[in-house]
Amino acid sequence: METKFKFDLKAKVGLGPAENGEVIGRAEYLTSEPSYYVRYVAGDGRLVEAWWSESALTAA
Repeated sequence: METKFKFDLKAKVGLGPAENGEVIGRAEYLTSEPSYYVRYVAGDGRLVEAWWSESALTAA
């Protein structure tokens, strides 16, 4: 079974009300929802790369 990802690589995504980022990686699992590796600037100005679950992201 092939996973249909909600977000493409390089997609702009929202991480809550004040932060946006870019998808730089994706992962699929047998027992949980797809995850996305997102690069974004945190509220304190740091450049961050972190994994986020699909349900935590919105289209930006």
